[in-house]
Amino acid sequence: MTITRHEVRRGKTSFLIWTGAIAFLMATCIFLWPEMKGQMDGIGSLFSSMGSFTAAFGMDKLNFGTLTGYYAVECGNVLGLGGAFFAALLAAGMLAKEEKERTAEFLLTHPVSRVRVVSEKLLAVFLQVTAMNVVIFLVSVGSIAAVGEAVPWKEVCLLHLAYWLMQLVISGICFGVSAFISGASAGVGIGIAAGLYFMNLIANITDSVSFLNTITPFGFCAGADIVSKGALDGTGIAVGFALCALGILAAYLWYPRKDIH
Repeated sequence: MTITRHEVRRGKTSFLIWTGAIAFLMATCIFLWPEMKGQMDGIGSLFSSMGSFTAAFGMDKLNFGTLTGYYAVECGNVLGLGGAFFAALLAAGMLAKEEKERTAEFLLTHPVSRVRVVSEKLLAVFLQVTAMNVVIFLVSVGSIAAVGEAVPWKEVCLLHLAYWLMQLVISGICFGVSAFISGASAGVGIGIAAGLYFMNLIANITDSVSFLNTITPFGFCAGADIVSKGALDGTGIAVGFALCALGILAAYLWYPRKDIH
């Protein structure tokens, strides 16, 4: 587990910045709720008249005047985008950075197989993504309790579980891509996460391409569906983890035979 511990220490600063920023923004949204809940009926009426914009973010299916609806939209977008970008950046650079930073010669001359390198780096990615979600969950629940509201445990737990699974899926896809590249991993990671996010927005707006929600992991994180059904989309999660498994499999197949420069 030496490589895993090294990667966790190596990414400590980035982890603290991303986790702190997302947790702070989510806590801020929650602490604004007591001031805003009296105005939410008017805001909800305004959003309901905005057509495609309302549908894109699922606000046509949620009651914005309740803490659950407000949390699913405001905090869901913060955690969805922030968590996806962190997971994508972390995973896309995990294998590629050894060539980019000229450390591959040092790492790969040690008596460890490349398969073990891939395994321990993948574990480091999943550990950091999971740790970030645990911290953010605790901060969010603590913030709801701090403003004097009853915690809607089922909805909050389902929403956070969906976003954690989504980030694992994106991590697996980007980890696979990382095995094939040796530079510009940040751009690749952000591009993949942003592409999947906008795929979800387009699918929400246009019925003819709604099937895209089955492909993108943002599809099974729709707060409106989770809150209204009280359950996660099993089909979307299965497709997402199939893509995740393909990404990881590609990394295991390609990296051991890759010509490292």
